[in-house]
Amino acid sequence: MSKGMDYTALTLVIVGAINWGLIGIFKLDLINLLFGNMSWISRIIYILVGLAGLYLLSLYGRVTAMGEE
Repeated sequence: MSKGMDYTALTLVIVGAINWGLIGIFKLDLINLLFGNMSWISRIIYILVGLAGLYLLSLYGRVTAMGEE
């Protein structure tokens, strides 16, 4: 797995986490505010954030493997 993919996925997950924090605290969905309520671009962003989260699940295995070296 490439470092570039790791950093991209991590960035997307951080964006998603900030967005969820804003929703929880202020009821403000930043993605909808910037790109429209479930517009095609906001849906793509939500999909990418979800896929990035799934991709980062592999981080657990890689961290564990690094600890065994």
